Amino acid sequence: MDVAALENPYRRWPVSENPETPDPTVLDLYKLAVEMADRVSARRGSANAFFLSVQTTLISIIALTYERLEKAHQCVFLALSFAGITLSASWWLQLRSYRDLNSAKFTVINKIEEKLPLKLFKDEWETLKRDPLPPLRKRYAELGYVERVIPGVFALLYALLYAARIAS
Repeated sequence: MDVAALENPYRRWPVSENPETPDPTVLDLYKLAVEMADRVSARRGSANAFFLSVQTTLISIIALTYERLEKAHQCVFLALSFAGITLSASWWLQLRSYRDLNSAKFTVINKIEEKLPLKLFKDEWETLKRDPLPPLRKRYAELGYVERVIPGVFALLYALLYAARIAS
């Protein structure tokens, strides 16, 4: 056995020692599953861009018209705050849906990888779970966690804006 193959975690054996060739149908299904997971991730990114644009536009409108909004009836501020909180909740729910969908897709991908000589996604995830900087963080910070916090921050901002309006 080649020593380099032992040092490289992504290579479990030298190619010459693996006479088994993956079933072409399984390989095609694997490619399709990976492509579909990538498309879901791309759609999630587009959705994030959309919601971030709408949220920043709404916040900008509130900021630019704040003096007039202070003089307007309290219902106007309530409607704007409610719209922002509703957008935030919709954004968060959509992110959760994309997370569930991707989780199911990667469960399928991992099952297909059991029939393949390399387990790229499973190995990648195991590598990410190993923490290279233990004093700085407890584990890998998933992008999904970070992106789910942002809608909550916007919702809190709208709630605080409305609370400040009521208090004044």
